[in-house]
Amino acid sequence: MLPPLTQAFVLHFGEMGSRWGFNRTVGQIYALLFLAPEPLNADQIVDQLGFSRSNVSMGLKELQGWNLVRLVHKPHDRRDHFATPSDIWTILRTLVEERKKREVDPTLSVLRELAMQAPAGPAEQHAQARMADMLTLIETLTRWYDDVKRMDDKRLIKLLSLGAKVQRVLEFKDKITGRTKTVADPAARAANEG
Repeated sequence: MLPPLTQAFVLHFGEMGSRWGFNRTVGQIYALLFLAPEPLNADQIVDQLGFSRSNVSMGLKELQGWNLVRLVHKPHDRRDHFATPSDIWTILRTLVEERKKREVDPTLSVLRELAMQAPAGPAEQHAQARMADMLTLIETLTRWYDDVKRMDDKRLIKLLSLGAKVQRVLEFKDKITGRTKTVADPAARAANEG
């Protein structure tokens, strides 16, 4: 039986796992491993969560496929043990990279392929123009992500805390230059700066 605090976290992660693309079991296994002070073997996970051995094995394989858990060997113990990275920023970077591989990269490939095809008529020209807008947006975000992922943790934390500060600076700049529209209206900002 898990302590109440641990159980609440594990149960919540199970619920959230289904929203993040994992099933409930995988989410709970990950949460347990994340909180564990030492790497756990499959039998320990079975005992603590009450899942079948086969569900735990499949869950661990899925988590390994996502690079979210690592295999750990202990001296004088032939069983495989599993742990999450200890650094929370490493976990975030891994999760984002894996989601990018599974979701963003295939979309980029399809959009690039469709952009090279000749449209059959005006409706397809319009559709292709909209796809080109989406392609430009996703490529821009991907380039930004490539820059961000090379940052060390301290710089990344600073970047993530800049949002409101940047908005205040831009609003102040608008006031002193006489522009009436604020950062909240990107179209007006682009027109004013153009």
